[in-house]
Amino acid sequence: MPEFRTSDNLRLWYDDTGEGDGPPILCLSGLTRNSTDFDYVMPYLVSENRVIRLDYRGRGKSQRAPDWKTYTIPTEARDVLELMAHLGLDRVAILGTSRGGLIAMSLALIAKDRLAGVCLVDIGPVLDPAGLEVIQDYIGKNPDAATYEAATAIRASLMAGFEGVPEDRWREEVEKHYRETEDGLVINYDPKLRDAVLEAGAQPMPDLWPLFDALEGVPLACIRGANSDLLSPETLAEMARRRPDMIVGEVPGRGHVPFLDEPEALEALNEWTMLL
Repeated sequence: MPEFRTSDNLRLWYDDTGEGDGPPILCLSGLTRNSTDFDYVMPYLVSENRVIRLDYRGRGKSQRAPDWKTYTIPTEARDVLELMAHLGLDRVAILGTSRGGLIAMSLALIAKDRLAGVCLVDIGPVLDPAGLEVIQDYIGKNPDAATYEAATAIRASLMAGFEGVPEDRWREEVEKHYRETEDGLVINYDPKLRDAVLEAGAQPMPDLWPLFDALEGVPLACIRGANSDLLSPETLAEMARRRPDMIVGEVPGRGHVPFLDEPEALEALNEWTMLL
């Protein structure tokens, strides 16, 4: 199993697949998610690209941190740079979903020369309070379901903004995000991530526009779920105003976050990868 040790001695899991002449694409998932977030889009990426997926500290197959206070974007950005050093990579293009996009923007501020491109998935410099409230409500809690079958029906009703998603897709989703145990389903990330998120949420929201502006000159795309409760149309419009060259894809019938195998998402990704 591919893994590396961070400078604070955590074992982090990653996947390294595919070949290509361009810069490797590093996939960074959402806050509570993991590398399986990109399962649906992998077939479209690996035929032409080397694709690397990381499970953040405390998520998926990676080790949980002894100190939950290290579950921060700066620390996770450092982990990314250490993974790149482990793999001997000078530059990568980042496909960053939600939290992953925030990490990518942070790297633009501190290590811009390491970025060959950035595709932001349903994230921007302004986080809609409605979406943040949803995250703070569910994070760190096990689902009210004992089996994958029960959780499938529940997840379909909880995922606001998603339309026309077949039941087998929701079944895949619950298997990615929960583990079956004798005591019912449990989340497959460290519950103490909740403490880190609530502590950060108690602080004033920083101005993230300087991080977005630091992406100047970096091939940039943004894919938004048309029904997203975290990335508003107004924020996306301002991002496009500041970066008229930004590739934009809006996916109808999707909230936070698109699955990335939708036609609109694939079109934006294809256009972006051609710039790398």
